[in-house]
Formats: sequence, C-alpha cells, structure tokens
Amino acid sequence: MQQIISQFLNDIHQTTWLEFIAVVTGIASVIYSRKENILVYPVGLLSTGIFVLIYIEHGLYADASVNFYYTVMSIIGWMMWARKKDGIKTLSVTASSIKERISSFVFFAVCWIVLYFLLSRFTDSVVPLADSFTSAAAYTGMWLMNKKKLENWIWWIITDLASVPLNFYKHLVFTSFQYLVFLILAVMGYITWRKKIQHAAA
Repeated sequence: MQQIISQFLNDIHQTTWLEFIAVVTGIASVIYSRKENILVYPVGLLSTGIFVLIYIEHGLYADASVNFYYTVMSIIGWMMWARKKDGIKTLSVTASSIKERISSFVFFAVCWIVLYFLLSRFTDSVVPLADSFTSAAAYTGMWLMNKKKLENWIWWIITDLASVPLNFYKHLVFTSFQYLVFLILAVMGYITWRKKIQHAAA
C-alpha cells in the first residue's frame, strides 16, 4: 500500500501540462454528454487529440488508436447531434433493441480480437490483452453515444473500470484519476438518460 501511495505522489509531480489539459477537457466533455449538450464534441476533440500523443509516448497504442477514433467519430457525432428537420433535432435518446445490443456485443468482440492480434504481433505493448479490451469497449461506447443510445453508458462504465488500473500501471496517475471521475459520471449519465427515456414514454 505504501508503495502505491509513493508511486501516486511521484507520478502526480511528473504530470505534464498537456496531460492536465487533456484530463480537464475530457471530464468536461463527459459532463456535456450527460447533459446531452453538443459541446461534448468540440471539447472532447481537444482532449482526444492530446491523448493520441500521450498514449503513443507511453506505448499504449490501442488507447492511442481509440483516441484517434474518438476524434474522427466526434466530427461525425457532432454532425449527427446537430442535424435538424423543420427546426427539430432528428436524434433523441433511446434504448437499444435486442438486435442492436447483439450487434454492439459483436462489434466489441471483433474489435477486441483484431486489436489484440495487432498489438501482440506488431507492437511492443506490454499489456496487449488489457489495452485491447479497454479500447474495444471504448470503441463500442463512442459508436453508441453518437446514436444517443442509453447503453453507451454501460460500455463507458466497462471502459472506465478497466482504464483506472491500466493507466496507473503505466504511471499516468492523473489520467487514472480522470477515469475514476469518468466512472462516476458514466453512472450518473446512465441514470439521467434512462430518466429521459422514461419521461418521454410517459
């Protein structure tokens, strides 16, 4: 326990300004997402762009790829959330059907297998199984968030639970703390969006 605390304090002192900015904007973007505010995308773009560089530097290549994926999907999601017809937003918060849930799981499984194969064969990643798992879950969460599906929060919760110890292990302590905050916000986001669905049904 003393060793963990010592590592935490040492790594906090080594936190760069870039990592600090990426974490703060990342947390802000999740708050905007919970509120169903389109600012989730421009704010998130700043965070993910920085994290691409940070993760490459620390050898977390799948996490770097997922942040590049976030960047691309944020542009797409921005357009999807902004789309209107007759002055009314065309996209609203909904729950996934059984078919959509199966599709999401298949998407996750394929991403995990492909990422693990690439990481274990073509990179020097020291944690290919964990790195590919968190990245595949995040890929799935972002895909569902763009479609305003309630289940996106479940995939973010899975991502956050795995990312806290992974980033701590790689000495990205402030980023590890960010995922702990993300975990709390994801639970709150799920509750908020579920209430929206229930309110719309009533």
